[in-house]
Amino acid sequence: MSSASSIRAFGAIRFLHRFSNGVSSKCLNSLTLQRTGLLNGNLSSSSAISSMSSWVSIYRVRYSSGGARTIWTFTPLSMGRRSSKIAGRKVAQDAKKTKLYSRIGKEVVSAVKKGGPSPISNTVLAAVLDKAKELDVPKEIVERNIKKASEKGQEAYIEKIYEVYGFGGASMVVEVLTDKINRSVAAIREVVKDCGGKMADPGSVMFKFRRVRVVNIKVSDADKDQLLGIALDAGADDVIEPPVYEDDTEEDRSESYYKIVSSSENYSTILEKLRLEGINFETDNGSELIPINTIGVDDEALDLNKELMGKLLELDDVDAVYTDQK
Repeated sequence: MSSASSIRAFGAIRFLHRFSNGVSSKCLNSLTLQRTGLLNGNLSSSSAISSMSSWVSIYRVRYSSGGARTIWTFTPLSMGRRSSKIAGRKVAQDAKKTKLYSRIGKEVVSAVKKGGPSPISNTVLAAVLDKAKELDVPKEIVERNIKKASEKGQEAYIEKIYEVYGFGGASMVVEVLTDKINRSVAAIREVVKDCGGKMADPGSVMFKFRRVRVVNIKVSDADKDQLLGIALDAGADDVIEPPVYEDDTEEDRSESYYKIVSSSENYSTILEKLRLEGINFETDNGSELIPINTIGVDDEALDLNKELMGKLLELDDVDAVYTDQK
């Protein structure tokens, strides 16, 4: 299983990996797991160094039937860079919900354009509406975009992915949902050029990431052992703890997030279990990209990459920006 790091809006992870919640692979401490009851098995833990030279803790759950499943947890330790961390976290969290609503709205428009406004006869629209409900998107946003789809001149939205080389060896993936491809690519190229980055050829960056579903839970809203238990029961892949900085205050810690990483098949189960336990959470925007490996950069490259990702996220057509930067 590959390790994940986020910096966004969290794993990229998401400026939205996203920027505020990057995982450092220099020093990782495991979650403590104590489980009884449902698993009805013996738990053992071991530490290992992943192929990416990141310290991880591996929890192997052994069931009475003899089978076993492994879940990895990651706890990063980042020294310093507090101002960048705080700024990145604030920007990421402020942008995340807006981008989510925008993307769902675009998907609604595209679905209606293709198959009409009735979810009974339009299965694509029905699927988008189900996703909007799962992600707690306000009903008025859905209704507004169903109406928008019928407006004269409104075109369907097309999904595009652009790849970018940042600073210090870091790479970025830019997700776009646009009704004007020429407009979106021109805007992205302009931002990348102005910030000193470089557009990458298709496929030269994407192979560094894998696509997953992510649930974000504020540290102050959950007990980590309880969270790991829920993740195990629901079939999650990873639990990522927030980065730890040497100059963190109690407020900093309370405003950071755990990340539960899972497949699409298990995502709804995880959300349901969190709801049953009364744990508040934030969803992803339908999926996220997390890096298979992470790249360490110096402070100058960190600031330059943060500026580049921030400018990209300001573009209306851009829904998400991911990076493999730690």
